Amino acid sequence: MDILLIVFFVVVFFGLGIKIIRPVEVGIIEFLGRYSRTATAGFNWIIPVLFKMYRINITERRVDIDPQSIITKDKLNAVVDGVVYYKVAEAQKAIYNVNNFQASVPSLAKTTLRAVIGKMTLTEANENRDKINVDLEVILSKEVALWGIEVVRVELQRIEPPADVQDAMNQVVKAENEKIAALDLATAIETQADGERRAEIKKAEGIAAAIRLKADADGDAIKIVNEAAEKHFIGNAQLLKKLETVSEAFKDNTKIIVPADSDLVNVIGDLAGIPVPLKKK
Repeated sequence: MDILLIVFFVVVFFGLGIKIIRPVEVGIIEFLGRYSRTATAGFNWIIPVLFKMYRINITERRVDIDPQSIITKDKLNAVVDGVVYYKVAEAQKAIYNVNNFQASVPSLAKTTLRAVIGKMTLTEANENRDKINVDLEVILSKEVALWGIEVVRVELQRIEPPADVQDAMNQVVKAENEKIAALDLATAIETQADGERRAEIKKAEGIAAAIRLKADADGDAIKIVNEAAEKHFIGNAQLLKKLETVSEAFKDNTKIIVPADSDLVNVIGDLAGIPVPLKKK
């Protein structure tokens, strides 16, 4: 019976000393309140009562930088917030060099953000978000290195100016957009007008070219007619004119009144000015 009791206490004592650590944790083991060693993932055993272990999560953590009102360099109150991503690099320092690092990191980030934004104007802060993120990361990394903390990245989420300043900024943006739209419209109208002007010029040039071609053709025709007249109708200009008149009359379907006692040939001959022998009755 005594042996069983002893075995039972030994088993319980051994069981109390078993510590299983997950891969995302490390264990800080203390002996009578003093640091002893750091336990890694897997099975670990410590002497109960004399030894005590604290588990520390070493995965990346995300903490919010609470919204705060910051006075910028140009004396404007801007509401600013952000997030910080960090992880525990050295668990021993995170336990012994700072009291509650989980609360200290976001508090330090908030103070650092106020210091960085306070050196900029509101416009500079809005235009240099990436630079602010880098500056915050560098400053925080330097400050928390003694705590065994590694800052992974810092992201500024919003910078909101006062309501009246925001309204003024919106009006400026609206005016700029309207100006750009007006310039685009003016450019489009100018382009269209220029296209229409070029089309009219081309049209006028085409008409002028057609007129010149027709004039050249008419000149050539007149020249040919004059040359023919000089060659075949020398001294008979009046006769040539009458022939042209007859030709125009027939072309336009002009009605000709033929006297009852005249032959059609005689009438044509009279119109053309050509003597035609009359047929005797």
